[in-house]
Amino acid sequence: MGKLALHWKILIGMLLGLVFGFAMTYFDGGKTFVANWIEPFGAIFVKLLKLIAVPLILASLIKGISDLKDISKFRKIGLRTIGIYVLTTVVAISVGLVLVNTLQPGNGIDAETIEKLSQTYANDSGVTDKLDEALKQKNNGPLQFLKDMVPDNAVAAMSDNKLMLQVIFFTIFLGISMLLVGEEKARPLKSFFDSLNEVVLKMVDLIMLSAPYAVFALLANVVSSSGDPDLLVALLKYAGVVVLGLLLMIVFYAVLVSLYTGKNPLWFLKQISPAQLLAFSTSSSAATLPVTMERVEEHIGVDKEVSSFVLPVGATINMDGTSLYQGVAAVFAMQVLWPEGLVFSNQLIIVLTALLASIGSAAVPGAGMVMLVIVLESIGFPPELYPIALALIFAVDRPLDMCRTVVNVTGDATVSMIVAKSVGKLGDPKPKEWDDHLEEVR
Repeated sequence: MGKLALHWKILIGMLLGLVFGFAMTYFDGGKTFVANWIEPFGAIFVKLLKLIAVPLILASLIKGISDLKDISKFRKIGLRTIGIYVLTTVVAISVGLVLVNTLQPGNGIDAETIEKLSQTYANDSGVTDKLDEALKQKNNGPLQFLKDMVPDNAVAAMSDNKLMLQVIFFTIFLGISMLLVGEEKARPLKSFFDSLNEVVLKMVDLIMLSAPYAVFALLANVVSSSGDPDLLVALLKYAGVVVLGLLLMIVFYAVLVSLYTGKNPLWFLKQISPAQLLAFSTSSSAATLPVTMERVEEHIGVDKEVSSFVLPVGATINMDGTSLYQGVAAVFAMQVLWPEGLVFSNQLIIVLTALLASIGSAAVPGAGMVMLVIVLESIGFPPELYPIALALIFAVDRPLDMCRTVVNVTGDATVSMIVAKSVGKLGDPKPKEWDDHLEEVR
């Protein structure tokens, strides 16, 4: 496998993982074997990626800001980033609503399937935990996300990947303060973060050497631990609508890249494919972030001044795939359980609520279901039907979570290219390998 490109190695690992996981379902104890002896290697890989996410954001963002000669450039990058992220999220939700209203996947679900899903999943800890978490968020004030963005302890924020916005806030504050004290006084600190940035990026290269084996472990575990196949088939039409919407978003990104940057969209998808495949395997934008940054900077040519801000922010607030899923899942639940709620005003509320819910949502597996409860609550969905609504989609949530994370990551990379092009910071790719300096230390 040594001469194969990384994305091919990862793809082979994924396919072998799917086949192995499926084969293990035919053996007694196969699921236990995968959980005990295969899954830990995938979990270690994800932990390693999360381990370097915060140091990479800290070093990369401070380097990007401190390299700026004009602080007004940062304001321009920030405003354009937020504006484009909001626009693409609205497009994603709209695409989802058009598809679910046109194809009406809820019309194929009979009462027997609803009953079986309710018995299987309504009291599942995964569903009840999501309901509890959504209740906490529902009781927050309208400006809670602004309060949550500002840390009261920078070290504590850096110890929790769910507090990514707080880390970004502190890092931007520190970077701007370094600019304002003058180049001479900031030079020692800047040199430290420049060096840290190079070291952490090398850590990404080293971690990625194990990616093909890690995705094998991750997907083998997903397949071997999947639920009732009959229920999965019953929800196939709903899942198909979500996947179709996600594919349309990939096409939308490719068109944006082609029209605005002039780059070949197939080339763009090829360069970002290792990050996409990892996003699919891990279901986590946060875990994939170090790889996304490495691919966008070294293999696409986006300047660090742009990528170091756009990508960490995107991993937290840009949830295009998840937002599209909110629209489809909410209307699907109404089609099955609450058809009288299918009015135009409720669908407008879904667009607004899904957009707001995506800001600050944790970039981790399962966050989409918490957001869905918030969306359903905003349109007056009967509270007693929440467990059944979540049970309807819980069976296929993990595979769909994997797919929508791919769209989230692709959207981040697309916006970073557009913003870089708009400020003249999209250059030529300069890829680095893990062993570039190996001879020096032998």
